Amino acid sequence: MTTNNKTWILDHHPDGMPTLDTFRMETNDIPRAAEGEVLGKARWLSVDPYMRGRISAQANYAGGVAIGEAMHGAAVAEVVESNHPDWKPGDLFETIKFGWREYAAVPGDGLTRVDPSLGPEHAYLSYLGMPGVTALIALDLIGDVKPGETVLVSAASGAVGQVVGQIAKIRGARAIAVASSQEKLDWCAKLGFDAGINYRTEDDLAAAIKQACPKGVDVFFDNTAGPIHDAVMNNLAQNARIIICGTISLAGQFEQPDMGERFLRKILVARARMEGFLIFDHLDKFDAAREQLAAWEKAGKLTFKTDIRDGIDAMPQAFLNLLTSQNFGKQVVRI
Repeated sequence: MTTNNKTWILDHHPDGMPTLDTFRMETNDIPRAAEGEVLGKARWLSVDPYMRGRISAQANYAGGVAIGEAMHGAAVAEVVESNHPDWKPGDLFETIKFGWREYAAVPGDGLTRVDPSLGPEHAYLSYLGMPGVTALIALDLIGDVKPGETVLVSAASGAVGQVVGQIAKIRGARAIAVASSQEKLDWCAKLGFDAGINYRTEDDLAAAIKQACPKGVDVFFDNTAGPIHDAVMNNLAQNARIIICGTISLAGQFEQPDMGERFLRKILVARARMEGFLIFDHLDKFDAAREQLAAWEKAGKLTFKTDIRDGIDAMPQAFLNLLTSQNFGKQVVRI
């Protein structure tokens, strides 16, 4: 085993859109597993929209990454050394506490055991992990989707969005995709979405949404914020439910106020409900949600696209691709 451990460090907090030099590579000795810990070797590293908030100097819902600290992030890893009774070398686990590095010593308690019979290893970072579980739990708890309703999803081909649309169809609803390219909309159509809107080519996004959703939007699963959010808010059905899951369109202005229309009158007239959703508030529901998602996949009701890049050197570029919609599906890096 090599004695070098490549690690991506936060060099500085970005002002606007992050760039490649927001991060720097350091090579350190591989740590040892202390009492109660396991030493894991990364097999797959995750890239997710929430990471933009973690590198902001502003307060966030979770602790941010300090300058000079290893970048936060989830991984599927293999145990190479264990000082915990539940883990032995060769076991596979998933944890959000790994970071952008090749090796990490992490507490053995609270790790998720990867069961290859449920799906591919990297699925624990996608439809069997945080994105898929987010889609299912948020739709059930806030969306309360009913047959015949219209569910509109922004970033519909992304890690969360593609699962949201398929669950909406399973629940008997119409699913409307909003994405950044025709290729992504074609993928959404293959998944069963009933209509798609390319927000980059529409001159009047609100009008396009009205055409696709003539009775209004009953459930809006918002992964982006920004202009897409504004357009949907002008097309709400009565008693609409708006799920605020992500704000990736603000990645280049995260430290600035989010300026736009005010929708209090729209919410009042529609008797709509808007609620923010963070999956970390619902950890007790993870296992049941994962089992349901795996069952749907095995039954052919759930399909998923993963965008795979190779090598730890690719981490910053993979992150920037995600922030600028250059990825296609869930972004992971194979180590």
